[in-house]
Amino acid sequence: MKRTSAVVLLAMFMVMVFAPMALASEGSADSGMSFYFGMVVLGSGLAIGLAALGTGIGMGLGIGRACEGVARNPGVSNKIMTTLIVGLALVESLAIYAFVVGMIMMFMFKPFGG
Repeated sequence: MKRTSAVVLLAMFMVMVFAPMALASEGSADSGMSFYFGMVVLGSGLAIGLAALGTGIGMGLGIGRACEGVARNPGVSNKIMTTLIVGLALVESLAIYAFVVGMIMMFMFKPFGG
C-alpha cells in the first residue's frame, strides 16, 4: 500500500511538472499565455479528478454501511434507505460542484485575448 501511494504521488508530481512544458508553444509571442492556459486545464482536471475520487470513496462507504445496517436490522430498512438517498445526493452534489468550478475555470480564461 505504501509503495502504491508513493507511485501515485510520483506520477501526479511528474504530470504537474512536465504538463506545462508539453502544452507551452515554442517561439511564439503568446507562450506565456499558453503556459497559464495549460496550468488552468491541469488545475481543472485535478479538481474534478480529486473530487470524483473522494466522492466515490464516500459513496462506497455509505452504501456499504447502509447494507450492513439493513442486514443487522431489516425492520428499519425504510429509514436507512431514506437517509442513504439523501446522503448520496449530498455527496454527489460535491462532485457536480467541482465539475462546475473546473468548467468555469476553463471557459472564463481566455488564452489568446479573445
